[in-house]
Amino acid sequence: MPTSTRPPTRAQRPWFVFASLQGYRGAWLRGDVVAGLTVWAVLVPESLAYATIAGVSPVVGLYAAVPSLILYAAFGSSRHLVVGPMSATAALSASVVAAFRPGDDAAFVALTTAVALVTGVLCLVAGIARLGFLASFISEPVLKGFIVGLALTIVIGQVPALLGVDKGEGNFFEKLWTILTELGTAHPLTVVLGLGSLAAVLAIKRWLPKVPGSLVVVGIGIALVLLLGLDDDGVDIVGPIQAGLPALGLPTGVDRNTWTDLVGPAAGVMLVGFAEALGAAKTYASREGYDIDANRELVGMGAANLGSGLASGMVVNGSLSKTAVNGGAGAKSQVSGLVAAVLTLLTLLFLTPVFESLPEATLAAVVIAAVIELVDVKALRRLYRLATPRSKALYGGAARHDFWAALAAMLGVLVFDTLPGLVLGIVLSLFLLLDRASRPHVAVLVRSSHGVWVDRARRIATGKDGGRGVEGALVVRVESGLFFANADTVRAAVRRLVADASPRVVVLDAETVPFVDVEAAEMLVTLHRDLDRVGARLALARDVGQVRDVLRGAVGPDEMPPTYPDVDTALRDLLPAAAAGSGSAGGAGEPAAGASPA
Repeated sequence: MPTSTRPPTRAQRPWFVFASLQGYRGAWLRGDVVAGLTVWAVLVPESLAYATIAGVSPVVGLYAAVPSLILYAAFGSSRHLVVGPMSATAALSASVVAAFRPGDDAAFVALTTAVALVTGVLCLVAGIARLGFLASFISEPVLKGFIVGLALTIVIGQVPALLGVDKGEGNFFEKLWTILTELGTAHPLTVVLGLGSLAAVLAIKRWLPKVPGSLVVVGIGIALVLLLGLDDDGVDIVGPIQAGLPALGLPTGVDRNTWTDLVGPAAGVMLVGFAEALGAAKTYASREGYDIDANRELVGMGAANLGSGLASGMVVNGSLSKTAVNGGAGAKSQVSGLVAAVLTLLTLLFLTPVFESLPEATLAAVVIAAVIELVDVKALRRLYRLATPRSKALYGGAARHDFWAALAAMLGVLVFDTLPGLVLGIVLSLFLLLDRASRPHVAVLVRSSHGVWVDRARRIATGKDGGRGVEGALVVRVESGLFFANADTVRAAVRRLVADASPRVVVLDAETVPFVDVEAAEMLVTLHRDLDRVGARLALARDVGQVRDVLRGAVGPDEMPPTYPDVDTALRDLLPAAAAGSGSAGGAGEPAAGASPA
């Protein structure tokens, strides 16, 4: 039956606003409300904590949460993603603002809000321009190393509040040294409260995962201060929090030049936040069987950050941990986010005085417990172990490129700060990519017992026999595209193999060559001439359409080596004395047992 070409009806067209509510079912409401309550229980204490990471008053985190939850629900494409303040972008925001050296707390808050606004504008522009592919510029290993370094930096920044010691300045290692030298001055009651809070949060998370451990521990900490007067005994508390709704509008005191100067750093914040949010959104979309629109995600993140900035908030992005809480609690749509937004608004209106008695040690414990799981040493170890003896034998140093990129990003954050660390990781990963692309693996192929052409070196590395070659023939495969960066390397590698084997025919199996450029096409012509001088003929086999088109357009038909549909056809045509069906163990130049004329 032919597919209808009629335009979709009004009911069938995707909604521009609140797309996740399209086709909403009444049966989902209970699960969404329960999920919203659960998210609120986690969101409030974590928003307070992440605001301290950003270097502003804890209430700024609540200011940011309300508009971001509502606006992402309106413009985002995920049914489950929870948007709000997050540790990574909060730390990046603090780093960006600190670089401008604000003179007082008011200036710091204004710049923090400005970072959110500029990030929001950049997200909107990128989404409208359909630049969702930008997230792919941060490789997973680089992002993993960056997050590990960032988590360690956040943890070391919270330890002074956890122990009641002076907070040092500088990079991770300088702060660590300061803490070690100040341990003798730790406040005993603060140490007990901080470590006890941390142990309690981790224990609840471990054995009672459905209980909002952060909220429970925050409640206990506040109760202890109120009942025992711990603040009178030297325990630092959060202190006055402005109740009510935030001031709306642009931040004051930020001049035009500063707005312009924030564009570059805010782009880094956007890239990190979007990469984390997109990963979380795709994870739950795949579980529930719906699609994520990366460009719409950018628009949703842009609207959320603009709303946060206009409400005196801070940078926000999608949270994997809170999205997991949302999905685990039974959320089916962004109604859960809207419920959490309403509850957070009520918290701003009526409950902020309660949080004024929150011990800073307990707040630090909540932060540390939230980010400690991001110190994923197992992932780094897994990247290191990818370089097995076999892969190192085949690919050399390229086998561990991902690990070095992750390590560079992590150390860059620990030594140079967040944004320089991210840039260092991205730049190094690009250099390693170019290095890998410029030195592709050129495999010598032999026929297996099943008649399939396979990599001889790989067979030997896995303990198998060396396969069977064809007398007088050398079959090679380049496991990469052919372009200007690797053309000379491939030519040199093939010439070395020819010098060692002295074949009469060289067949280049192009099945794993997805593309060529003009310089690579000219290289093949040059290689054809090189081999002709030493008495060998070059042929191409299994070239894909794009490769064939470029070769025909870049060089004349008389200059190109002959092309065949497969390796066996090339051998039958160019080496009639060799049978395409069998050969002796070994490579080119060895006797081909059972060979027969074509």
